[in-house]
Amino acid sequence: MVIGIRREDKNEWERRVPLTPTDVKELKEKYSISTQVQPSKIRIFSDSEYIEAGASVQEDLSSCPIIFAVKEIPVEFFEPKKTYVFFSHTIKGQAESMPTLRRVLELGCQLIDYEKVVDEKGRRLIFFGKYAGIVGMINTLWALGKRFQYEGIETPFSDIKKAYQYENLKEAEDEIIKIGKKISTMGLPNLVTPFICGFTGYGNVSQGAQKILDLLPVQEIEPNELDKVNKNNKVIYKVVFKKKHMVELKTKYQLPNTEFELQDYYDYPENYKGMFEKYIPHLTILMNCIYWESRYPRLLTKKYLAETIHESPSPRLRVIGDISCDVEGAIECTLYTTDSGNPVFTYNPLDGKTTHGVEEEGPVVLAVDNLPCELPRESSTYFSEMLKKFVPDIVNADFTRNFEQCNLSPEIKNAVIVYHGKLTPNYEYLEKFLQKK
Repeated sequence: MVIGIRREDKNEWERRVPLTPTDVKELKEKYSISTQVQPSKIRIFSDSEYIEAGASVQEDLSSCPIIFAVKEIPVEFFEPKKTYVFFSHTIKGQAESMPTLRRVLELGCQLIDYEKVVDEKGRRLIFFGKYAGIVGMINTLWALGKRFQYEGIETPFSDIKKAYQYENLKEAEDEIIKIGKKISTMGLPNLVTPFICGFTGYGNVSQGAQKILDLLPVQEIEPNELDKVNKNNKVIYKVVFKKKHMVELKTKYQLPNTEFELQDYYDYPENYKGMFEKYIPHLTILMNCIYWESRYPRLLTKKYLAETIHESPSPRLRVIGDISCDVEGAIECTLYTTDSGNPVFTYNPLDGKTTHGVEEEGPVVLAVDNLPCELPRESSTYFSEMLKKFVPDIVNADFTRNFEQCNLSPEIKNAVIVYHGKLTPNYEYLEKFLQKK
């Protein structure tokens, strides 16, 4: 029983691993599962650490029937009949990922996507989301400090660095705690108060981001209290928005005294319209942490930004931490993704153009699509701890049998997008995206 771990090469910042040396050692000792690892000069865990854990380090993984990775795998890497486990970014029919899906189908492979490993209630079981939120919040506060400096406003946020510039998470947290003490004693400039940070969603990503903000002197409020907050310069106000705060039924579907039903929204999103923009004038920071598809209303549109820039030449909203990072998605002004070296751009609502950095009219947008790579050791350890529980299940499956009889657990079976070179029943909807060129 041999598995392979592909090295990550998305960019120079991607240093994560799906399985740590510690867990590779445990898999070998407990389940007799051996691991072959491709060599890497940038991976957070060195080749020697894997060798010490009992793995072999070699370029050629052709002897491995099952290969694990983190991010996208190049099409030339795939081999016939093998099983690949990684974040494929295919489930929304993403155009840039369709070549990958086509190749997996052509070669008769199996594709298992971490994103769809869920329990009976649909909750994800293998994820980096918490660390995406943690890093996203740190970097958003960094961007805010830079933006305030550009505007000539001195705040303690200017002391914050990008997440990858800290030795580890504790060092980052310690610095933010110090900044919180400064805010508690000295306060923020009246010009930027009341300071309000809004979070869309309350899942793993949102919880990670809130964990960082909560190191500051935070007072949580409800969305309906936004226009009533006091101008307290020693407090950061936090507001968490649920779906019922983001959308409402279109007029023709409204009934008297009908409360918002989440399942109805998921089933019939076309009956709903967005209403989130009414909150934007109150927010200093917007952290976007929701799952979004094109059938759902947007949170923030280019049209809204263009219209309101005329009404308020100095809007309160300074930074959008778009952790979900859907290009022109829930946050329509997220025109492209960025990387850790140049994580933000400023969107000018007047002409729809962007400028790298924080020095332009309009909101600053953080749009890094692999944020956890900035804390690679902690995030990989967290991820590996979850993944290792499912590795024996995947290894012991009989991939020679048909899909119904392959002995995979329900959690993993739900995440099988391709089996024997065919889309599984849950993912047959992707066929229409494969037809597009």
